[in-house]
Amino acid sequence: MDIQGMEQMNKQLLNHVGQVIVGKENTMELVLTAIIASGHVLLEDVPGTGKTMLAKSVAASLDCTFQRIQFTPDLLPSDLTGIHFFNQKTGDFEFRPGPLFANLVLADEINRATPRTQSSLLECMEERQISIDGSTRQLEHPFIVIATQNPIDNQGTFPLPEAQMDRFMMKIRMGYPSEGESVEILRRTVASRSVADLSSIITREQLIAAQQTYKSVQIDEDLLTYIIQLTEETRKHPELSLGVSPRGAQALLKASQAWAALHGRDYVLPDDIKGLAEPVLAHRLVFRNRMRQQEGLAERIIQDILNQVQVPTENMTAGSGR
Repeated sequence: MDIQGMEQMNKQLLNHVGQVIVGKENTMELVLTAIIASGHVLLEDVPGTGKTMLAKSVAASLDCTFQRIQFTPDLLPSDLTGIHFFNQKTGDFEFRPGPLFANLVLADEINRATPRTQSSLLECMEERQISIDGSTRQLEHPFIVIATQNPIDNQGTFPLPEAQMDRFMMKIRMGYPSEGESVEILRRTVASRSVADLSSIITREQLIAAQQTYKSVQIDEDLLTYIIQLTEETRKHPELSLGVSPRGAQALLKASQAWAALHGRDYVLPDDIKGLAEPVLAHRLVFRNRMRQQEGLAERIIQDILNQVQVPTENMTAGSGR
């Protein structure tokens, strides 16, 4: 697959998922960008805004193995990873894989499970493997987690630990639809349009090829420095105890390359980085005084830093072939 093929893939997915999901084109593009960059996605908003339907619609469009896990307080780590059970017929222990052994995993309402169960995702999200009873099992490629969560002030939720938040490439807020979009949602409700109407349009082989192609997108040295300057500013901010980690800087680089490829370019522009900085970086910030943390404050800090750090303007497309 080449860059033009990735651009066509992007358009096809938007049109296909758009049969069920009204609006949210930018959100869908962000989700696809993370998937292409082999990153995990966290969708957050109040119940009823379409988080689960969006994730299921994207999954239905990909010809990959899919598992949905409904997270609840009584969910155990073994319910995700699988267990060894004694087979009385063979007289031996056998492994029964859990739902994490899939290409695409929907972790629905992830923050309703206890921290112990949430932590069972750490190894598989970073290393694409699961350690069970002293043995390590590799997960099939690709392996992507799309998680949904309700705002942490909702009743019955457990906040995700910082280490796990850092493993999500992007955190995306759905937001309420506009009036016109709301009317269209009701029209489609009357017409009974649902995720079941969607078929797969992207094969597993095409997805794997795209995950290799985006890596060829070139990025100038000045833009690499720009990414580091943005992340370093978060580490100096007086309201933050922890800024963006090196993993976060790598995520912003990969996401920028994937975004450029999905828009038909083999080079990264500063606007790619600026547009992705908020969903890639904001959820990685840790505040000194969490009691004073307000909704949207992390996003505002990222926007302030984007306004403060000078954007490279010279030689930014060197070697891009333009």
